[in-house]
Amino acid sequence: MIEVVLNDRLGKKVRVKCNEDDTIGDLKKLVAAQTGTRADKIRIQKWYTIYKDHITLKDYEIHDGMGFELYYN
Repeated sequence: MIEVVLNDRLGKKVRVKCNEDDTIGDLKKLVAAQTGTRADKIRIQKWYTIYKDHITLKDYEIHDGMGFELYYN
């Protein structure tokens, strides 16, 4: 299990526990459950890299404690 931190820059910081085999789409569903927004309205990115829903966290080399930017479409 790894824990990632998502910050929306509006005062909301979400910590999510997930597996390395989960996809970004699965991570969005976990974030949606904690924040109360719909998963299809969430965009996860770091700098200018927007993460695709069908790729796993392991493929993106996402490790424990990494931080991401959380945007709402």
